[in-house]
Amino acid sequence: MTGRVTMLGISRWTSKGGSYRTVQRLFNTVIPWSLVFWSFFYQHLFQVDDTYLLVGDESVVTKSGKETYGLDRFFSSIQGKPVKGLSFLTLSLVSLREQRSYPVCVEQVVRDQTKAEKKVAPQINKGQPKKAGRPKGSKNQNKRDKPLSDEMHWLNQLINKQLQMMKSVLTLSYLVLDGHYGHYGAVQVAQQNHLFLVSKLRADSALYFPYQGAEMRRKYGDKINYDNLPAEYLKHTSTEKHIQTQIYQMPMRHKEFADLLNVVIILKTNLKSGARAHVVLFSSDLKLAYDKVIAYYSLRFQIEFNFRDAKQYWGLEDFMNVTKTGVTNAANVSLFMVNVVQVLLREFQQTMPEMSVLDLKAHYRGHKYVTETLKMLVEKPDDNLVAQIFQKVAGLGSIHTVPTLAST
Repeated sequence: MTGRVTMLGISRWTSKGGSYRTVQRLFNTVIPWSLVFWSFFYQHLFQVDDTYLLVGDESVVTKSGKETYGLDRFFSSIQGKPVKGLSFLTLSLVSLREQRSYPVCVEQVVRDQTKAEKKVAPQINKGQPKKAGRPKGSKNQNKRDKPLSDEMHWLNQLINKQLQMMKSVLTLSYLVLDGHYGHYGAVQVAQQNHLFLVSKLRADSALYFPYQGAEMRRKYGDKINYDNLPAEYLKHTSTEKHIQTQIYQMPMRHKEFADLLNVVIILKTNLKSGARAHVVLFSSDLKLAYDKVIAYYSLRFQIEFNFRDAKQYWGLEDFMNVTKTGVTNAANVSLFMVNVVQVLLREFQQTMPEMSVLDLKAHYRGHKYVTETLKMLVEKPDDNLVAQIFQKVAGLGSIHTVPTLAST
């Protein structure tokens, strides 16, 4: 279809039995989307001999008005500021062999408390200034016993539910999340689900070398200096044009984490200007090689292509539903279509490897035009002429010439 992907737009492109009311009833029906996603992936996309990563990320959709369920202000990385809209967390399986992401779970992020409902901070008696230092009688707390925040508790439930659904077929080892989840709470979530976390720390994170001295109770050694990284931890150096890239890997401690971290630092230096910049990646798997840490975190970006396609082609930015069920169905339909299209493209790409989503949409749109036109003719043309018409009309909006399949 062309135009905005709304319920009314969908109904205009459906065949008999797909009225606007029918589409409305569909979008108001509670659908077990996680099961739908997983069943479709297992039947059509799963490869037994492939290895998969579990990747999670959020996507923000701008919305106006006041009635849409879950409407709030969320930070948009595209606009670089908080915007009014909806946020959806997507869990995806990323194939290491194909280097492609397949969404398997989409959940709306809803903040339970508004600013007016947040607890008011206790009043401080201005007559008695707070004493410096720790309160008398306070004890050290074990970081491993630290309770999960509401956000991490929700994420934990989501991941656990998904893993339980897939456990008889697929065993996962790594959870990959972006820098928003570069904290110990995300490590706890991964550990509770028997996964290793791969994520990113802030560039100015205070990291410490493990203490190697004789004091038994001391854990933290010297603090890392990003401008003077130890040469013994250098793993790889490369130069492209005038940009030098150095990769360091080392076990490090962070005071907010209970355990050692497998830290990989990517340092880039402009050899002409001397300007330097670095990225700090980490994994809770201490045995994971530096190249795999980089590769796994880089593959996280594949989920961004899912969001791009869902917004550009399948209505993630277009839907006008306001109820909880309607919003859930609209978001899930748009990301489910990302998987459906991958299956359709495989058939075409056997004879046309450069086939794209735009070509696919043009092909089926042309098929619709020709089908509706043929219904108006008294006598149907011969099959060869019909095939030529299909190919000609389908090619009007495509980038590459699409071969006509017998099945269509």
